[in-house]
Amino acid sequence: MSRTHFSVRWFLIFWVFVVGAIAYLDRVNISIAGGDIAREFHLSNVQLGWVFSAFIAGYALFQAPAGWLADRYGARLVLTLGIIWWSVFTSVITVISPHLAVPVVALIAVRFVLGMGEAVVYPASNCIVAAWIPSAERGFANGFIFSGVGFGAAGLVWYVSARDLPAAHPWVSDEERALIAAGTPRVDSASQIIPKLGWGEILTNGNLFAVTFSYFCYGYAAYIFFSWFFIYLHTVRGLDLKQSGYYSMLPFLAMAVCSPVGGWVSDRITATSGKRAGRCYLSAIAIAVSAGFLVFGTQVATAKLACVVLAGGAGALYFSQSCYWSMSADIGKRSAGSVSGVMNMGGQIGGAITASLTPVIANHFGWTASFLVAAGLCAAGALAWLFVQPAPEA
Repeated sequence: MSRTHFSVRWFLIFWVFVVGAIAYLDRVNISIAGGDIAREFHLSNVQLGWVFSAFIAGYALFQAPAGWLADRYGARLVLTLGIIWWSVFTSVITVISPHLAVPVVALIAVRFVLGMGEAVVYPASNCIVAAWIPSAERGFANGFIFSGVGFGAAGLVWYVSARDLPAAHPWVSDEERALIAAGTPRVDSASQIIPKLGWGEILTNGNLFAVTFSYFCYGYAAYIFFSWFFIYLHTVRGLDLKQSGYYSMLPFLAMAVCSPVGGWVSDRITATSGKRAGRCYLSAIAIAVSAGFLVFGTQVATAKLACVVLAGGAGALYFSQSCYWSMSADIGKRSAGSVSGVMNMGGQIGGAITASLTPVIANHFGWTASFLVAAGLCAAGALAWLFVQPAPEA
């Protein structure tokens, strides 16, 4: 294959997709095993929620530091070290004994540290997107990366094949290098030394505040599927374990399909009508539709129809996914890792809250109320997009 026709940028995006898929397996597998873990360690649903939240808390708190590390030392190295980190701690959790004095504390500690390691994945990935992908292609690139939630050791292959910038990669053709340069911010020696955005600028950016709040709402709704959907189907809707396992995959299949499709649609609308329509309005509509699905899904009578409807809610939610990451890359430019880390921290805080709060709401008000709270936050997240004012193309 000639260098002229080999697209290095999409080869790297494919490997980011693989890394993301593996990371999401670590995140979701405990929800599938949650019932068995609760029985073995004698945990209540509320205590199991603490274990779920521990991972997300570690993941959330280290988003901004992870983004800074990726901006400072390069996504290639930081992502590789992150893969090694979470590979180790995924293994550690399997040796925790239920006979420990307080086993729930050990589970919480290991899941927290595992979350710290996984925190590097998407801020570092967004550095790759910002450096390698022209603005007009970022919707589909991010959508493809996040479709990894529906699929499930990339470390060495990633480190060998990746570079932080196109100019440093020996496989990039002159044509591809020119295409990337035309659609990304100019990088010169000065910009390598002086960051375009300081932390004061990042933390006071109105667009980032609105996107981060919306992503908080997004994360709250998404983590109902990651943490509680399997248990909801089995204990509330009355499906047996086999049926619960089968139907609990529907939301993730919907995510896998809708994430890249939403990214592609976002790019097409952005190209013809601008970022306000292609990023902001599209995302707002998708999240609002997700809210409708979540409300309707709690009202249908049959368990299987509820699964299909709620899967539609998950798909609509992920239809908007790439808009968040494309917008954070546009806001951050050379500081895309730090900016997307702040945004993703908001999303993961939402996830940490839902992992612990969902069973509390369910215990006091019923599971329908848990989904209605998520739907209400989706509506709020949709409104937040209307306050985002994308910068015009340079």
